[in-house]
Amino acid sequence: RNVSVNIVNSNNQLLTQLVTGSSGFKARGKLFEVRSSAGKLLFSADEQEVVVGAERLRVMGAEGAVFSKSLETPHVRAEPFKELRLESPTRSLLMDAPKGVEVLAEAGDIRAICRNELRLESKDGEISLDARRIRLMRLPEGRASTSSSSSGTRQTVYEVCVCPNGRLFLSQAGTGSTCQISDGICQ
Repeated sequence: RNVSVNIVNSNNQLLTQLVTGSSGFKARGKLFEVRSSAGKLLFSADEQEVVVGAERLRVMGAEGAVFSKSLETPHVRAEPFKELRLESPTRSLLMDAPKGVEVLAEAGDIRAICRNELRLESKDGEISLDARRIRLMRLPEGRASTSSSSSGTRQTVYEVCVCPNGRLFLSQAGTGSTCQISDGICQ
């Protein structure tokens, strides 16, 4: 059996309605608020916004939270010992901040994996690679000219060469520079 509470104005127009029954609880009005026993705002909703005033918002569903527009928050974190995943399955994922974006992994790795190009771009500053070792895997290998190659034995030392367009490639090291634009590497 349902129980309804209706608030009407002097013209008998419905302003607020509260309905509870076996199928659930419904509220209708310009504003909906939930407060703690101490009077602290926990949740409020109107046509403009929904406010969660609790210390933490937890989404328990297996699919997480889905936002059709932008999301603004000073802090996003996963449950302890759980993975945090930010995903846009069909479009781009943008992180934007006027004073910088920092990705920090104090006890693990950071991996950036993509199907096509990965770009690191700095408009006015520099890009620094600061590590004990820097590995450039699977660079294309140019052919050393016959004058700079040794007597038929394959050398294991290479030069890293830079094309005019910025593309990197390897060339077998010789006594002088063996970097030559060849094999269509720089195109």
